[in-house]
Amino acid sequence: MTKDHQNFLILADDFSGACEVSSPWNEYGFSTKISLDYTAIPSKTTHQSLVVDTDSRYLEPTAAYQRIQSLSHMESVDTIIFKKIDSLWRGNLNAELTALANNGYKLIIAGALPHMNRVVENGKPLVDGLPLSATDAWQVEPREAPESIAELLGDLESTLVSDPRDEDLAPRLLAAVSSTSTAILDCATEEDLSSIAKAWLELRETHPEIFERSVLVGTGALNAALASSLASATTASPQNSAQESANSSTAVRPILGVVGSASGPSGKQLDIAENAGIPCEESVNQLPSPKPGEAVILRATRNASEPALVLQELRQQAAGFLAEHPESDLFLTGGETARAILDDLNVTSLTPLEQLEPGVVISQASDGRLVGSKPGSFGSPNILPQALTALRNLRAPLSQESTSMSTTTLDTRPFIAVTMGDGSGVGPEVTVGALIDENAYKISRPIVIGDCHRLNLGAQALGLAVDIVEITEVSQAQFTPSRINVIDPHLLSEDLEWGKVSAEAGNAAYHYIRIACELGMRGEIQGICTAPLNKAALHEAGHIYPGHTELLAHFMGVDEVSMMLSTPKVKVIHVTTHIGLIDAIKKIEPGLVERTVRRGHEALVRAGNPNPKIGVCAINPHAGENGLFGYGEEEEKIIPALEKLQADGINAIGPLPADTAFFLAGRGDYDLIVAMYHDQGHGPVKVLGIEAGVNITVGLPVIRTSVDHGTAFDIAGKGIVEVGSMIEALQQSVNLASVPVK
Repeated sequence: MTKDHQNFLILADDFSGACEVSSPWNEYGFSTKISLDYTAIPSKTTHQSLVVDTDSRYLEPTAAYQRIQSLSHMESVDTIIFKKIDSLWRGNLNAELTALANNGYKLIIAGALPHMNRVVENGKPLVDGLPLSATDAWQVEPREAPESIAELLGDLESTLVSDPRDEDLAPRLLAAVSSTSTAILDCATEEDLSSIAKAWLELRETHPEIFERSVLVGTGALNAALASSLASATTASPQNSAQESANSSTAVRPILGVVGSASGPSGKQLDIAENAGIPCEESVNQLPSPKPGEAVILRATRNASEPALVLQELRQQAAGFLAEHPESDLFLTGGETARAILDDLNVTSLTPLEQLEPGVVISQASDGRLVGSKPGSFGSPNILPQALTALRNLRAPLSQESTSMSTTTLDTRPFIAVTMGDGSGVGPEVTVGALIDENAYKISRPIVIGDCHRLNLGAQALGLAVDIVEITEVSQAQFTPSRINVIDPHLLSEDLEWGKVSAEAGNAAYHYIRIACELGMRGEIQGICTAPLNKAALHEAGHIYPGHTELLAHFMGVDEVSMMLSTPKVKVIHVTTHIGLIDAIKKIEPGLVERTVRRGHEALVRAGNPNPKIGVCAINPHAGENGLFGYGEEEEKIIPALEKLQADGINAIGPLPADTAFFLAGRGDYDLIVAMYHDQGHGPVKVLGIEAGVNITVGLPVIRTSVDHGTAFDIAGKGIVEVGSMIEALQQSVNLASVPVK
C-alpha cells in the first residue's frame, strides 16, 4: 500500500490540533515532529511524519489562503498530505481548502469526530444529533454556522458520497473525485473513518493519476484511522528517545498551567483543580511561587468580554511568571493561547510523548521543557490534576518522587457512574454494599444513577447505616464515609415489589444506563459500573435490547463491542454473544475474530499487562481434528485472523479445543481466552469464579464493568446477596479507567 521511505505531512490550523494529530503517528512508531515554523519546512525531512501548525485559524482568509498554498507546494509526489480540520468546522476552511484545490489537489473530506458525537449526515454537520447551525458552537464566530458542508466550501464543486462502509466505497469515491475536485463523505463512526482511510490509500495505489495529488481532510479521528492503516503497511520502529530524555532529566521543575477560558468544560475543570488544592488565579501576583514539582494555574480573566484582550492579558501574565521561573514545564489549554505563549518562548518544534485522553497530549519542546496541551472543549472533568501529575511524573516517576504537587494531595480518583440496575432485583443491595466497602472511596469517586428510596430499602435489608444524598450534577458530589451520591430521575414508585418482573423497573433501568452514557460522552465520568438488569422487564417496558452490552453500544453510538468476563482464575472475551448457536456460527468470520482479539489485547494492556498471552478457542470439538468434525470452520473463520494478529506481534494462539483452552487458562497458562459463542465462554467462567466475576464491555468510548450475575429475584430485598462481584466490578472499572479508553 505504501513505501517504507514515504513521508507524511499533516497540516493543522492551530497548536492544540497539531498536538492532537501528532499522537497517533507517534504511537504507531513513526518518527514524528511538530513544527511551529511554517516558513522553514524542508522538502526532505528526517521525520516520517511532520505535523505543521500553520497558525492560520484566526488569520484573515486571504492570508490563510496564501499560507496553505505555499506549504502545499511539495517537491515529492511521494509525500502524503492530511489536512486536519476543526470538528465544529470553524476557522478558515474555505480559504485553506480552496488553496489546496487551486494547487491541483483533489479533496476527500470526512469530518466526523465519533467520540464527541459530531457526525456528517447527508452532507450536513451534526452535533449531538442537532444541525451545527442549531447549536451554540459558533456563537463567538464572526459569521453564521453553515447548514451544509457544500455551503462552507463556497465555489468549490463537490459530490456527496454516502454509506462509507459499503464494499463499493472505493469505486464510488473514484467516480466522485473523477467528476469534481471535492468529495464530501457521510461518516459517523470509527469504522466509517477507517473504511474511508483505507479506500483512499487503495486508490492512491490503483489510480495514482487522480489520487497522487489528493488530500485527505478531516478531524483527529480520521487522522488516527489513517495512521493506523499506514502502520499496517509501513515499517516503523517505535521512537523512544524523547520519552527517555524526559524521564532521564535530573530534576523536576515548576509547572505552569494556563487556561484561556473559564466557561463550559474548562470552567468545570478549573473548579475541580481548585478543589484538589492547585492554586488557580488570574494574576501572577496572586499565585504562590511554586517549588519544583508543584503546579499553579493562570486562568483567563472573567471580567473582560473581548477575546483578544483576554488573550493579551493572559499572555502578559504568563510571560511574567516565566521570567521568574524560566525552566517551567507547561500545560496549555486552547490552541491560540498555547501558540502565543510558545512563540514568546521562541519554541520552534516539539516531539510528542504521550496522549492522556483524546486530544490531551504531552510533548517535549525544542528547548527541553515538557508541554501538555488540549483544545478548550476537550478533556474529562479531572483532566487538569491528572495532566499536571503526568508532567511531574515524566520528570521523576511517582515511585521515586515523594514531593506533593501542592499543599493538598491531588485527587486523581476517576469518577465512576454506578447504575442501580433493576429496582426489583438485588441491584439496590449490591450497589449500596459495594459503595459502603472501605476501599470504594479510596480508589474512585462513584456517582450512583438510581432511585434514592430503593437504595435506602436496600441498605435497610443489609442492615447498613448510610446517607443517601440526591444530587443533580456530578460536581455536587461529596465523597465522605457512608455517604452515597445519587442522580435520581424519579422513575420508580415507592411500593414497587421485590422479586417480580416489572415494566416500571425495566424502564427505569434503561434510563439509568442512558444517563450514565450521557455523562460518559460528555467526559464527566471515566467509567461505568452496572448492577444487573432484567431482560424480560426491559422488553416489557418496550426497550427491545438483548442486554446491557447492546444497550450501552446504542447509547454511545458504537456499532461493535465485545463482552469480556473476568474472574480471579480466567478472563474470557466473546466473538459472539446474545444470538442463537446456528446464527453465531454464521456470523463468525476472520474480521470479527481479529477485531475481538484486538479489543481484548488492548484492554489487558490498559490494565497493566504489556504482552498478554491469548488463547483462541476453536468452534468444533477437538478444533475440528483435521476435518473430522465440522466443515473446515477453523481454517476458514479463525486461522486467517490469527495469522494477521501474529504478524502484528499479538501473542494469540489457536485454534484450541475449548476444553483444553479453559483447563490451561485455569492453571495460568493464558491471560485471556477468546470464546466463539456465548455458552462456550460463560459455562467455564461460572464454574471458575462467578462470585468474584466481572463483566467488562470492551470497545466503548468509556469503560464499562458489571457483576457477572443476574437480578436474583428469589433473594431480592432479603439482605443475603453476595456483594463481592460488585466490589470487584468497581475495582476493575477503576483499573481500566486509569488509562484513556479508545
